Amino acid sequence: MSQAGRKLGELLLKQGLIQKPDLELALEHQDKFKTRIGNSLVSLGHINEKVLATFLSKQFGIPAISLEGVRVDVEVVKLVPRSLCEKHHIIPLSIVDNKINIALSDPSNMTVSDDIRFICNLEPQIYLATEGAITKLIQKAYDAISNSLQDELSKLNFVGDGENIDLLRADKGKITGSILVDSDSVGEKPIISFINKLFVEAIRKKASDIHIEPFETYSRVRLRIDGALYEVMRLPPQFKASTPSRIKVMAELDISEKRLPQDGRIQIKTKNSKVDVRVSVLPTMYGEKVVMRLLDQGNKTPDLAKNGFEESQLATFRKAANQPYGMVLVTGPTGSGKSTTLYGILSELNTPDVNISTVEDPVEYNMGGINQVQMKEAIGMNFASALRSLLRQDPDIIMVGEIRDQETAEIAIKASLTGHMVFSTLHTNDAPGTISRLLHMGLEPFLITAAITLIEAQRLIRFNCSHCAEPDTNITEADLIRAEISTEWIGKFTPMRGKGCEECGNTGYRGRKGIYEVMVMTETLRNLVIKGANTDMIKQAAMAEGLITLRQSGLFKLFRGETTLEEVLNNSRSDGDIEKK
Repeated sequence: MSQAGRKLGELLLKQGLIQKPDLELALEHQDKFKTRIGNSLVSLGHINEKVLATFLSKQFGIPAISLEGVRVDVEVVKLVPRSLCEKHHIIPLSIVDNKINIALSDPSNMTVSDDIRFICNLEPQIYLATEGAITKLIQKAYDAISNSLQDELSKLNFVGDGENIDLLRADKGKITGSILVDSDSVGEKPIISFINKLFVEAIRKKASDIHIEPFETYSRVRLRIDGALYEVMRLPPQFKASTPSRIKVMAELDISEKRLPQDGRIQIKTKNSKVDVRVSVLPTMYGEKVVMRLLDQGNKTPDLAKNGFEESQLATFRKAANQPYGMVLVTGPTGSGKSTTLYGILSELNTPDVNISTVEDPVEYNMGGINQVQMKEAIGMNFASALRSLLRQDPDIIMVGEIRDQETAEIAIKASLTGHMVFSTLHTNDAPGTISRLLHMGLEPFLITAAITLIEAQRLIRFNCSHCAEPDTNITEADLIRAEISTEWIGKFTPMRGKGCEECGNTGYRGRKGIYEVMVMTETLRNLVIKGANTDMIKQAAMAEGLITLRQSGLFKLFRGETTLEEVLNNSRSDGDIEKK
């Protein structure tokens, strides 16, 4: 039985506003229905709601106000979540002199002021009103905003409007249907619809990332398609706070934390695919920016032969991967397709007589017959600790998602020197630069040369749309010479470019493939590393032995009309600086 309720009841009894039997019945009602004593007395008809409000105003010294005809400013309502108003039976009214005026029905509630200060960063000025009036005004004010947002949402057209998505809890891995929560943010129902449709549109367009960026008067939504960002819409200011809040609810992040970056994960399922979504939330000047990376779990295992390798490069890469022991490193910047290449070669090596284990962050493809381990940094499950455990699992082939530090690098190299085939990735600009990166990590040159079998560097470039590609008449002979194309090739091929059509979304490009640099660690290169040769010396020696560089790999695709000169230049470094030295 509530002590606060009994105390209020006794005060009302002392003033002669209720009778003792009335109080006893109200206390029973309060216990049964978990309401406040005042609400129980009003519900049972033992006291008039306005009389109760007048009494509480005098008792607690809080001014009473009438809410009849009151209209609440939309911007004020946005500051306080509807769920908080319904929990405490309060309604924000206005902001005056850096104070927010709040009407409440229960002045004995001591937590209201603290909650308001925390959420709004404003000092609350409390007024007393009847519970019925507050309930009506909550419904009126918040429904009006919800309708306003729904009107704005109806203006945003998506091709995928007719398709629904199911949301999966990432930690349970099973369909639970759409995640339905209480209204933790203003106008949540239209936001649910908008976010769902945005996912469907991104999947339909084969986008790799969704960017939602807040600015002063709008939020911009962009999709990364084939490596380039395209603006697809601008959201009205009403969506600025509620959009990241909804995404944080879906990713099970802290919706009250708006000052620090947060990372999470969502799993969604459409009629045709299951997608793992990695969520990154970052506070900016005008609100929280959200970036979501989409990883299609329904993708088939990559086929290396279709990824863009030149025939000689692929043969060399496969030969190195099929060695009984050693290390193959795949390098390049984030988003250059390194994981795709590794999954492709692992699928070729995946036979019943081979034990393959991987350590990944995150697991991007689910591959049958391969033991895949997901990193969990929060509990100390990092690459180094997982790799140590993996070596006790009798592996033949090990794949380490990324070498990030000296400890992981040393364990991986020792594994390759003790009879295991090790695959991993590293962030470097080109294949020869990988040697310098490992040396800077603190590895000894003799370990590097003994362990590494092959280093492959890669980039992704956009391919011309096959439906609208045509000769690029803007490319001059001087442009080709600056791109290091031999004069004997000029005039023997025609540079092509997509002019843009419905098939490619008027971009001129459709799909991406890799350009590659496959460097075998020959005896010549090992001797140079031991002698302390720099990156340019190693690259020059590798080119003398037949290395196809990233620039040359791109130019081969230009000769075949598969891509544009612009894409080649934007994704590869000149080889001429090596020759000049």
